[in-house]
Amino acid sequence: MSATLLVHATAVAIGGRAVLLRGPSGSGKSDLALRLIDAGAELVSDDQSLLERRGDTVVVRAPPTIAGLIEVRGVGIVRLNRAAEATLALVADLVAPEAVERLPERRFARILDILIPLSQIAPFEASAEAKLRLALRATSDAHLTHNCGLTRPDDGSRG
Repeated sequence: MSATLLVHATAVAIGGRAVLLRGPSGSGKSDLALRLIDAGAELVSDDQSLLERRGDTVVVRAPPTIAGLIEVRGVGIVRLNRAAEATLALVADLVAPEAVERLPERRFARILDILIPLSQIAPFEASAEAKLRLALRATSDAHLTHNCGLTRPDDGSRG
């Protein structure tokens, strides 16, 4: 039996790899997802994401009741084409610009006992999309560094 978890987060797929956008209500999850989708990403889930452990990976999909739907503030609930599921490659915590470290250490989020690369993004900055894509591209290097024992997982104790 596989482990599953429902989280308050939005997910998009970029090149078939999922990015999980975490943050409180109003933090910019749907807004950043919409900008990424407009630039070629695919919606996986908005606001609620089902995470399932499959072997050494975590797969993201939308709960059936909201699959293909995204809340666009000022417009309403909109139906979009979507990716049915994608393998989680990056977790992005949405934070205020002043909370983003200039030269952060590599961090990981522990999700269903799998370590996933973790980034902090200020979602309303003009460069947020580009930074997220660069962070996703760097995930291969992050896995190599982690395997060498040079990093530590984020246990969720940092805000």
